[in-house]
Parts: sequence; structure tokens; C-alpha cells
Amino acid sequence: MHDRSPTDPFPATHEEEVEESRPHRPPPGLALDPPEEPPPEHPPEIPLDRLDSDAVKVIARLRHMRHRAYFVGGCVRDLLLGAKPKDFDVATDAHPGEVRAIFRNCRLIGRRFRLAHVYFRGGKVIEVATFRKNPVDVGEDVPDDSDLLITRDNVFGTAEEDSVRRDFTVNGLFYDVSTGEVIDYVGGREDLEAHRIATIGDPEIRMREDPVRLLRAVRFAARLGFTISPDTFEAMRRHAGELARCAPARVLEEIFKILRCGGSARAFELLRASGALPVILPSLAAALEGWEERGRRAFFAHLSALDRLVRSGEEVSDAVLLGAIVMHLGGPAIAAPDSDATGDHAGPERGHDTADALLASLVQTSRLPRKIAERTRLALHALRTFREPSKKRRRRGRGLAGQSYFQDAVQLLEISVAATGEGQELLERWRASAGGPPPREEHEERRPRPERGPERRRGPAAAPAHVEGSTREVVAEAGPGGATETPSVEVTAGGESPRTGAEGAPEAAEGSRRRRRHRGGKRRRRRGAGAPAPAGS
Repeated sequence: MHDRSPTDPFPATHEEEVEESRPHRPPPGLALDPPEEPPPEHPPEIPLDRLDSDAVKVIARLRHMRHRAYFVGGCVRDLLLGAKPKDFDVATDAHPGEVRAIFRNCRLIGRRFRLAHVYFRGGKVIEVATFRKNPVDVGEDVPDDSDLLITRDNVFGTAEEDSVRRDFTVNGLFYDVSTGEVIDYVGGREDLEAHRIATIGDPEIRMREDPVRLLRAVRFAARLGFTISPDTFEAMRRHAGELARCAPARVLEEIFKILRCGGSARAFELLRASGALPVILPSLAAALEGWEERGRRAFFAHLSALDRLVRSGEEVSDAVLLGAIVMHLGGPAIAAPDSDATGDHAGPERGHDTADALLASLVQTSRLPRKIAERTRLALHALRTFREPSKKRRRRGRGLAGQSYFQDAVQLLEISVAATGEGQELLERWRASAGGPPPREEHEERRPRPERGPERRRGPAAAPAHVEGSTREVVAEAGPGGATETPSVEVTAGGESPRTGAEGAPEAAEGSRRRRRHRGGKRRRRRGAGAPAPAGS
């Protein structure tokens, strides 16, 4: 209790004394900036300047609210490898509702796996997940016919339990910013130094819990250049067929991630060796088995060219990613324009049908947006147009270079040129047309437009007199007062001249045509040269 002077005009009340006696803790839900913590006693294993400043603020605020919070997963793995992480994920013991109460700029997402997204300026999102554990305790001896597929994953746990439940050892590392130390419960540092992908625990159980982990193992091995441990790869081969039980949307998402990882060529080799490719892309797997060795080499050469394009930093759309694998189902007109149609490919028409069937199956079963599928079809059609321009006269308008899928087609052509070494001049010509009108073929010269006569003028007209050697179109329309007005236009050999009535009509040369038209949707009556004209009324 604080003493106040007798001259204090505002004596302390009982409520103020009780408030001052309470410990100074930030009230729950109030977003306060935490004070700066003292630096760790030893140099941090990961320098602070390599961490995202907004993610560090999220961790500091959670710690300020008496919660544990660490960096987790791929960001720790990439930082230890000297790479730049794509994003920074945070794990904490705060429940999703508590995280939302601490951050006003937070939103909860997910149904099976509840996550908190903290939003910052510029569209940056920091993902905050609660420590979790396996929903069921798996013993040492698990029956082979038991179902271990995880369908619910909101069982909260500790940091160690959260690390054990993750898929691979290199993804089970935590980093504590306050102490500057990497926390390893699963031996991930050893596998990281050995460049090895291994599951946490029994690989048989891990693959049966979530078969999508098979695709993740392939992606990590291809992207990081790691090897897959033998026991993990054998489990992948035995349980590849269980990918059919997973949600098709999750499988499609992993396919796009594999194509965008910068190592898709090696990834598809691993998918083929593990037996997963016939499950996720049966049409492509059947085509690879049916091709000769030359066709398979061309396919993987195109994927290597796609990897170089992705690693260059150039923006690549989903249509280009799909087109890079679908274009090989389109016959020699797309993938190998100089190859023999009787060799590695069955023919362009059959190949195009196979490519369309693959896209249609992805739309129906894997929830591929129709917009992406249609854009892929249009890009492949434009790629065929690049190599085999149409001999028809081009329509007026923006042309091919003005279409939204033109850049996708140019990137597919760039992939093909990089894989085969042919068509560089064609690529440069179409690249140049991206900033201007499309190039015009020699046989596509624009025809001269016929000269048009003077503009048509309409006016009230009476019934025209009969003129031999002419053809007339007469349309009757009731005018004011019940009278009939028939606007007319006289078309002669020299052009069109107005006609205002029978008396003021100009004389037409012999053999000329006269046509009278009214644009009102009325019934027209055509009369020949010898038919009398109707009288006006």
C-alpha cells in the first residue's frame, strides 16, 4: 500500500490499492509488444539476421504470454543446410483458440488439422501450429490388417510428442530463439549431415498412417539431393497402392509440389521405381512403359529442362507444369516434331485424346480446376500452332500473342528447345512477338479490303417505281397516322445513293441493282426484276 501525502487532492481508493497489489501480467488477448530478451549466453547456431523478423515477433509474443514457442520443420532444416527457407513455421503449446486471442491479425483454418495463420503486411503469413501427438498409441506389434490411416489429428501434446509424430527425422528439428539452440529429439541432425531421408520410428507404420508421406519423401529427396534409407524405400514400395485411399486433392497438391521443386526429373524416376506413378498418374505410367528407350529419355530430358526453368526463378504457372508432362502424350506434333510417328508415339490424334483424357480424369477425380485444365489444352494447341502455322487467314483481333495462355505456350516451347536443342530460331521469333503483334507468315498476307461506298442515309420514302433489270427488297412499316414509310437505299455500280421517294429518286444506270432495307425485324418480300413494286399506302 502506497502512502500519499495529506495534500494529495486525489486520495487512493480501495480499488486502486487492490489493482496495484496485483502482479503485472499482460491480460489475455491483449496484443502487447514484448520486451527484448537478453541475448543467449553463447553464439546462436542460426544467426538472427537469417530469421524472419515477423516470425521472431510471433515467437516473442507467445513467450511473453507464458507459452513455449519454437521454429519447426522445413525452415530449421533449410537454415542448417545454408539455404533460404520458403516460409517460417512456428510450433507452440498454445491451443489454436489461445493463439487467436493473442493476435488480432489471426485466423484459424483447417478442419482435420487446425492451424492459426498470423497475417502481416504485404500478404505474409506466419503459420502457428499447436504441439500434437499421435491420436492413438501404436504398440510394437501391430496387426497387418489393422487400419492406421489418420483421419483426425487434433490431439494436443508436448514438444517431444510433436517431434515424434512427424514424418521424417530431418523435419523433426526445433530451434529455440531465446537460447540459440537446435532441439533434436529424433536424431535429425545425424540424418541431415548424412544427406539421408528416414522416417521417425517404424517406416511401415508411418506409411500406413499417411500414404502421402511416400510422395513427400520423394519430393524431399529430389529437391535436396538426398538418398532414401533402404528400409524407408522398401516400405514405400509395399504401401504405394494405399495412395488410392488418400484424398485426391492432397495427392494432386503433392504432384504440383513435385513438379515445382526443381528436381522433378529425379522425382519421377523415384515414383516409377517405387510403384507410385501407376497409382497417381496411370495414363502417364502406361505411356512410359509403352515407349521405347528413346522416348523415355526424351521425357526425362523435358523434365530436366522444366527443373532448370523453375530454378532460374522465372514464374511458372500450373498449366506449364501440367503441360510439361502431358505434352508427351500428344504425339510427335508436340513433344518430338522430328521423330518417327511409328516409333515412340502412336500418332498425334491418339496422343491428343490421351492427353485430354488425363486432364479430364484430373478434373473429375482430383479436383483439378477446369480453368487450369482448359488453359493447359489451349497452351498445347498454341504450341502446335507455333510449329505448324495454320494456312487460313488470321482473324482480326489480338491474335495469338495477345491471348492469356501465350506465355505458357512460349515456356513450353522453351522447355522443348532446351531438351532437344532444336527450334531456337522459332523460339526467338515468338519471344519477340510477346511484346508486339504476332508474327505474320508469308502465306498469311492480309488480303486488300474492298472499297466501301458512301455511308447509307435513311429518310422517309414513298413507294418506289418499278425499274427493269433490278432486284428490290421491300419492307412495309406503319408510320404515324397509319401511313406506311419505306426507307430505301439505292445500290448502283458506283456505290449507294439515297432514295427519298418516287419523284426525287435518281436515275440508275441500266443493269444496276436497287435494294431497299429496313432494320426492324419485319418480314421481307423479295421481288424479281420483272415483278411490279408495291404501291405506297
